[in-house]
Amino acid sequence: MSLVAPPFVDTGTDIGLHIVAAVVLVGVIVAVVAAFWKLHELPIQKAHESGHRQLGLITILTWIGFVWHWVWVLAIIVAFLDAEKAIIRLRDIWRHGTLDEPQKTSVQQRQSIGSHPEGDKSC
Repeated sequence: MSLVAPPFVDTGTDIGLHIVAAVVLVGVIVAVVAAFWKLHELPIQKAHESGHRQLGLITILTWIGFVWHWVWVLAIIVAFLDAEKAIIRLRDIWRHGTLDEPQKTSVQQRQSIGSHPEGDKSC
């Protein structure tokens, strides 16, 4: 074998290495496609797990996201965001300024004003 000649040329090893390279190439392509598919189905899986009310919307947004990727981002947001809890949280922040200490509602305030600490209501 010469230092200038490429190794494994015109031998049986050459064909074997081409077959190994083809198998590795196909394996990598299949792995990348499978990983892309799993990642792309993430919003639907999350919606199924949490019993999301907008499962149909999330599914459609995910499928449209194959063509327009920004729609897939919208599907992720809808799937992971519980809109009802988020609106309640924003409402509480707006009313009370913080969520560190829950504020008493007006019913709880009236009950605490009208009751005695000893439980005796006659004064």
